[in-house]
Amino acid sequence: MLLARELIAYISRQIVKQLSPQWIETTDPQVAANLIETVIEEDLAVEDNLNEEVRELLSQYGEYMRREGVSYQEMFRKVKNNLITQRKVIRASGRDSGDSMKLSRDKVNDISHKIVTAVRKSRDFRLKRDPNDVRLQLVKVITELLHAEDKVDRAARTKIRTQKRDIAEGTEEWDLLHRRYYAEELKKLGIDLAS
Repeated sequence: MLLARELIAYISRQIVKQLSPQWIETTDPQVAANLIETVIEEDLAVEDNLNEEVRELLSQYGEYMRREGVSYQEMFRKVKNNLITQRKVIRASGRDSGDSMKLSRDKVNDISHKIVTAVRKSRDFRLKRDPNDVRLQLVKVITELLHAEDKVDRAARTKIRTQKRDIAEGTEEWDLLHRRYYAEELKKLGIDLAS
């Protein structure tokens, strides 16, 4: 998943905290946060499932691709793009679309629509403003939180680059260090990935 579950839980709690009581009313903030967390996780899981489906499809053609000299990455991208177009899935990764955040602006908008729909259906919520105004506020809150997460990621990458020796991205050592520094930076925001 593009975002760690702990980060999604944090974003969900922050949405409830920042939107209550001015934009929404809730009987139980934890239940409200759990509902929002579920909406976000289910939406992001769509692309994860799509990636898995593409991997399974390509595994059937592995021998053919080797024989013909077709790049796995190139074929993966083509097949995934075709499935995204066919199924009208909104691409989650912002970096694929040129956005600086992990989630694309289109994906944030899509998630905001889904959250407002879920909030309107739930008995645990009451919207205090026009649904579109609430949705726009949701986009603002999510975007601010994702920009903060991006700073955390950049800080972790900077710490790795300042090591006495070069550590290549993608190596096991780089991944371990990134996870450690990323968790340290998230703790500064009050998010503990260990719990």
